[in-house]
Amino acid sequence: MKNIFRPGTPLGLTLINLFTVVVLITVMALISMPANLVNGQSSTVEGISVKNVNSVIVDNDNIKWFSTDVGIVSFDGKIWKLHDGNMSVPNQNLKGVTYVVDPEGPELWIASPNGATVARLPIDDQTDAITFDPENAPILSKDVVGIATGKNSIRWIGTDKGVSALSSDKWLTPYYDMYYPERMFEVYPITSMATNLKGDSLYVGTAGAGVVRVYRDDVDGISGASVYAQWGPINLPSDNIRSIFIAPDGAKWFGTEEGIARHTGDNTLDNWTVYTTDDGLVDNFVQAISGDKKGNIWFGTKVGLSVLKDSSWISYTTDSGLSSNNILSITIDNDGIVWIGTDAGITSYENEKFINY
Repeated sequence: MKNIFRPGTPLGLTLINLFTVVVLITVMALISMPANLVNGQSSTVEGISVKNVNSVIVDNDNIKWFSTDVGIVSFDGKIWKLHDGNMSVPNQNLKGVTYVVDPEGPELWIASPNGATVARLPIDDQTDAITFDPENAPILSKDVVGIATGKNSIRWIGTDKGVSALSSDKWLTPYYDMYYPERMFEVYPITSMATNLKGDSLYVGTAGAGVVRVYRDDVDGISGASVYAQWGPINLPSDNIRSIFIAPDGAKWFGTEEGIARHTGDNTLDNWTVYTTDDGLVDNFVQAISGDKKGNIWFGTKVGLSVLKDSSWISYTTDSGLSSNNILSITIDNDGIVWIGTDAGITSYENEKFINY
């Protein structure tokens, strides 16, 4: 047997040295491992203490952007950044972020109680940013709860008083009062928004009134279409809509407090399918939906994460490695990595492994 000890070294000291090395390696490994957080705890991302992550998007450079309780956070695969040095960019009470490819350069749109803010990328302390509110633009309210865009140039802006829209540099005039009066949005607040693939129609989730539908008309206005609601009659599990996702194939997915509804085609009343815990969903309160390039649909709920692969369901919880079961946002990046925002920070999923940051 080969002698692994140096000649002349007392055996006892050698064993002590080996024990010390093992202890140091173990301690370092434990330090580097992400903590197994419980719901509501905060996590630290490279010195940035993050708790609630209510929105996550990916830009064309595969940079991840997170709307968090401490402001806008980005991750380029190597470096985490908190963008809190620009006084023109809001960093408190954020409601969400949206990425837009503009002919003059990529933009980040930020929803907050102070208005709709647009900033050119990359964001630094000197980045030009402007916030649209009723004092400088024909926007219905400064309390912006969400912003959505499609492939065209329309920026749809949801507020506590209804929907505004900016097409290139022209504001569209709302003409949907006959369908959706302003008071409706005060009674049934907007909870989520998503456009069709082109971007000229908007689906608006509400707390209690189902899915509001508006679209750009031929006279630079915003017109209304019939609502998707249980009294429609529409096969929705609930009129309390929490999330919306429009898949690349045009299928519309609606997350509610009582399960999921999927709608295909243009016929309002037909081709609806409902999924609940009876089908394999981990929980019926669905707060986030996204899809990957393989056609799998991911659902974030209050008690875990579920994915629908063809007709099979797989679910994950903190027992599987999630930082929290309360999933607030989901997106998939250009490499197929699933990014998950929770009430305890940020988690990624790749190759059947969770990493909590």
